[in-house]
Amino acid sequence: MRMFHKALASTQVFLFFCVAVFSTPPEDPIKCSSGNTTCTITNSYGMFPDRSICHVSQVLYPTTEQELLSMVASAARSKTKMKVATRFSHSIPKLVCPEGENGVLISTRYLNKIVKVDVEARTMVVESGVTLKDLISEAAKAGLALPYAPYWWGLTIGGLMGSGAHGSTLWGKGSSVHDYVLNLRIVRPASPQEGYAKVENLDQQHEDLNAAKVSLGVLGVISQITLKLEGIFKRSITYVAKNDSDLGEQVASFGYAHEFGDITWYPSQRRAVYRVDDRVPINASGNGLYDFIPFRPTPSLALAILRTTEDVQESAGDADGKCINAKTTTNTLITSAYGLTNNGIIFTKYPVIGFQNRLQASGTCLDSLKDAKITACAWDSTVKGEFFHQTTFSIGLSVVKDFIEDVQKLVELEPKGLCGLELYNGILMRYVKASNAYLGKQEDALDIDITYYRSKDPMSPRLYEDIVEEIEQLGIFKYGGLPHWGKNRNLAFEGAIKKYKNAEKFFRVKEKYDSEGLFSSTWTDQMLGLKDGVTIVKDGCALEGLCICSQDSHCNPSRGYYCRAGKVYKEARVCTHLKSK
Repeated sequence: MRMFHKALASTQVFLFFCVAVFSTPPEDPIKCSSGNTTCTITNSYGMFPDRSICHVSQVLYPTTEQELLSMVASAARSKTKMKVATRFSHSIPKLVCPEGENGVLISTRYLNKIVKVDVEARTMVVESGVTLKDLISEAAKAGLALPYAPYWWGLTIGGLMGSGAHGSTLWGKGSSVHDYVLNLRIVRPASPQEGYAKVENLDQQHEDLNAAKVSLGVLGVISQITLKLEGIFKRSITYVAKNDSDLGEQVASFGYAHEFGDITWYPSQRRAVYRVDDRVPINASGNGLYDFIPFRPTPSLALAILRTTEDVQESAGDADGKCINAKTTTNTLITSAYGLTNNGIIFTKYPVIGFQNRLQASGTCLDSLKDAKITACAWDSTVKGEFFHQTTFSIGLSVVKDFIEDVQKLVELEPKGLCGLELYNGILMRYVKASNAYLGKQEDALDIDITYYRSKDPMSPRLYEDIVEEIEQLGIFKYGGLPHWGKNRNLAFEGAIKKYKNAEKFFRVKEKYDSEGLFSSTWTDQMLGLKDGVTIVKDGCALEGLCICSQDSHCNPSRGYYCRAGKVYKEARVCTHLKSK
């Protein structure tokens, strides 16, 4: 067994450092059997939380706002349900699924033009299908920069706004891209007298902008966005690994001390890696580049080996194996500076100093020509690779210390319980600021981002699932965490809308823009609390976060979690290691 783990460790090092010249970008998540008709839609991971397949009658690909207006009008005239699809479809929940099988998808794939760059005003007008990568690149050519952004550049601007995606900062207006929107154009259904569709032009003085900035796609189709940018600047990044004994004490102050700081936490290893990340003068020496290792093209063979190994460890209950592999993975990432280089080629020392556009986001597994799947993005569903769930929620800075200490107590009770998270680079903690968007963040908070193994068999429990499930429910229910709209399982949205003080204002705009609910579905109505049923009660539903079991149950080391009608059958899904406060 020890030799096996050594061999696996070598494979992991190979995986993290092997960067292909060519890669196969993920396939389009839309598949049609006849031209653009009789289609299915999924996400980039190949599976929604409830494992359902979404069918649509047709996919439309507008290339201009006028074409988009005509398409929305045609669907509205026939009262056909619509949803907006993006190029890469990275949201985990079913935001993209229309109602039934007769709805249509409107893809923003070809609404991908940079409309205007105003260097003097430091603004950029883009169509909603422009990717974050292209926005960053074009801004830099004009000597401009988007100050804060998600770390993965394979997102469209419309998609990341719709789900409230963000980077990490408590400075300025905060890390959410939607809070840098100056103007937004959205095509929505309208009355017959108005031609069944119209364009709303929303500037900062328009009362509806705060609804449209984070809309989950239920108001219409965003056609253009005007963003406020800054002059290009440089950053200095140093990763510092420390024992996590004082993490609860440090977490709030660290966010205020460093403009772009974040923390990656490895709870079972009892260490945290602080990203000390700040602006430096534009003449500071350095041309650093961030090519985050897990976002690079990865050999498909190595992905298959790692997935097979984790499947075997799961079925055998091999916690020791997972912990060994997690430590190897973590050490590899730390030693390699997570993919930072001082000159775009090699990493020599900290700090790594470079221009904002070279450090703020990455995703080179999307960039290259096709190579017959020899390499791929690690989560590409067309190869045997990573298959995971994500749980992401933000906890107010006033209570985040207590949450961290609760998780540390769980580690004390079961030291090996969170090694599985560390195989997916631990718990990423980013800072988010309160937003005036109606469905944005309600207070300054810490975003907790957890990625973990998902079985291909929906009835197979994960190793130490009870520990991870308790963390999920601690964050969302005990500490009132707000769910990330694009990265969660069903249970995270149970009662979530009650946490938004301006929810009623959002609903009023929703009724005004789409009174017949043509851009809504049963699922989005459930997410928004307009209908019951966000959780699904059936045997095995608790295994993938489709339902919530009793929070008063107790742990049993054996496995087999089931829910039915709100009651736990066999062993309990939720382990109350910690008494509720």
